[in-house]
Amino acid sequence: MKRILLASAALIGTAVTAQAADLAVKAPYYKAPIVAVYNWSGFYFGVNAGVGIGRDRILHSYTNNDSIYRSPQGAFGGAQIGWNWQTDSLLGPIVYGLEADFQGSGLTGGGANVAGPGPVLNAVQYNNSLDWFGTVRGRVGLATGPVLSYFTGGFAYGNVKSSITEAGVGTFTSDRTATGWTIGSGVEASLGGNWTGKIEYLYLNLGNRYGTTFGTPAQLANTELRDNLFRVGLNYRIGGNSAYTPVAAANWTGWYLGGNVGSGTGRDRTYLGAPAGGGEQFSLNPDGVNGGGQIGYNWQAANWVYGLEADIQASSQRDQKTVVALGTVAYDHKLPWFGTVRGRLGYSVGSTLFYATGGYAYGGVKNTLTDLTSGASVSFSNTQSGWTAGAGIETPFKLLGLFGPNWTSKTEYLYVDLGRKTDVLPNGNITSTGVTEHIFRTGLNYHFNTPVVAKY
Repeated sequence: MKRILLASAALIGTAVTAQAADLAVKAPYYKAPIVAVYNWSGFYFGVNAGVGIGRDRILHSYTNNDSIYRSPQGAFGGAQIGWNWQTDSLLGPIVYGLEADFQGSGLTGGGANVAGPGPVLNAVQYNNSLDWFGTVRGRVGLATGPVLSYFTGGFAYGNVKSSITEAGVGTFTSDRTATGWTIGSGVEASLGGNWTGKIEYLYLNLGNRYGTTFGTPAQLANTELRDNLFRVGLNYRIGGNSAYTPVAAANWTGWYLGGNVGSGTGRDRTYLGAPAGGGEQFSLNPDGVNGGGQIGYNWQAANWVYGLEADIQASSQRDQKTVVALGTVAYDHKLPWFGTVRGRLGYSVGSTLFYATGGYAYGGVKNTLTDLTSGASVSFSNTQSGWTAGAGIETPFKLLGLFGPNWTSKTEYLYVDLGRKTDVLPNGNITSTGVTEHIFRTGLNYHFNTPVVAKY
């Protein structure tokens, strides 16, 4: 439930963003062409690709109930098929739909290697992978011309492979199809003709297994399966007014200023032990809400848009559930703030800007380690830097006539790598963490050049 609330910061904003139809650049001597009302009704099919990260927590009696995240990460891709119905409402055109998808997945790695009991501290290795998955979901969204902002949710299933290897004891494996539920949001926009493109976030909950027993003497394990998925897609529509052709590209040139809100999750690979090696390796997985502001400038050549953007974010991303060292060392890992300075390269299809972005990233990272035996703790606060890359969709924004033609909204995914930092503990051991975050957010921009005038 916590993860749903965190993701909702992005979902709520996304569901009211992209409020636009075809927009024509102001011209003093020419009348904008008449464009048919865009209709989302009908059948569609398409393909998608993206990246995902797991937050698969395990508590294991063999290691004194260490609380460890197995965090498989990787690319996935597949296909989707669906149907939309469009109706009118007081808010504007509402689109209801059903969609099913199936994905091949490369989410793997991100396991843990920790201490085990015995006369000698035997190594215990945890691994998890998601080889394939699928969903069957409902969709409901608000359409404003050729842009649809939507929520989605429903049934999810997938093949999960898990293994626990205990030195001197053996290897225990599980290969099963897990079922659960999914929720998410996205933005889909016309590319002209029958084609649309979308950017989407999904949270998968594939259930819990409590009280699993194995081995001799019997061991107990409690596991959770959670995945965060970020993807782009391409759909071909049959029905509605598929012959739709966007008008001339909007004018994006000029300064803009805005704010954003979203959610983030991390996969921060960590080492704890002697500087020479041989210690424990595991993932810290902070998740939470992000929010902040951005400023930027765009240049435009025909449909191509080039830009620079800087942003600064406050963040509640935190992991305070990881416990290692045979249940004796607890981590409290936080990302209190971060920022980026990025270039943007996009292509304007009518009034919709599809763009890629990347550049410099920086942020604050705080680690607190507590010895659960003595109660003593030590904290480290660092400012780290690295790089970021991502993609997004930006469109004019108009909600019940409250916003003018200077406003746009965007929905964006960013991958942020803040590098690795090593800190020395009072006992001479070290803790070393590499910080990598996945961010999904939505925002509003005010353009000072009045780039477009809504006509829908």
